[in-house]
Amino acid sequence: MKEAIKINDYANRIVSAIPKGVLLNTNGEKFNAMVIGWGHLGTLWSRPTFHVYVRQGRYTKGQLDRTGEFTVSIPLDQVDGTINRICGGQSGYNIDKVREAALELEDARTIHTPGVRQYPLTLECKVLYAQDQDLSRIPEDIRARMYPQDVPGTNPMANRDCHTMYVGEIVDAYIIR
Repeated sequence: MKEAIKINDYANRIVSAIPKGVLLNTNGEKFNAMVIGWGHLGTLWSRPTFHVYVRQGRYTKGQLDRTGEFTVSIPLDQVDGTINRICGGQSGYNIDKVREAALELEDARTIHTPGVRQYPLTLECKVLYAQDQDLSRIPEDIRARMYPQDVPGTNPMANRDCHTMYVGEIVDAYIIR
C-alpha cells in the first residue's frame, strides 16, 4: 500500500536524510540503486523538483539518459548499513544490487522505476533538465578534494569525473506501507 504525502510536510525529513545517504533508483537495462549524499529538494519553473548529481562514468548515468526518470527512496528511520555499503560502493556494471543488497522493490504509481520498500519515503521524478558541470567554475579547494585528476572514474567515491545534474520534476510522492 502507498500512502500519498504532501512533499512540504516531509521536506525537513528528506533534506536531513540526504547527507546520511538516500537511494537514487533507475530502471533501464535493469533496476539499479545508487547511494547519493548530494541533492536538492525545491521548486523550479513552478514545479516541485528534486535535483540529483551523477558522475560521468556511473552505470546510473546511462540509465538516466536513456529513460529520463528516477525514484528517490528515503529511509524513515536509520539507514541500512548493508544497503548503503553495497549500493554506495559497488557498481551496477558489475553486480545485481537487488540481489546483493536484498532490496525489496515496490512498483511505482506514475513512472516505470520502482521504489525500495526498506527506504519507504518515495519520490517519483521525470527529468526536466540535465547539465554537465564545468569543473573550471568550481572553487579550487573543492575541485582538488572532490575531483582529483589522478583518481580514475571507476573509483566509487571522489574521482576525476565531473557530475551531471539532473532536475527531476516530482510527479508522485508517497510512503510505502
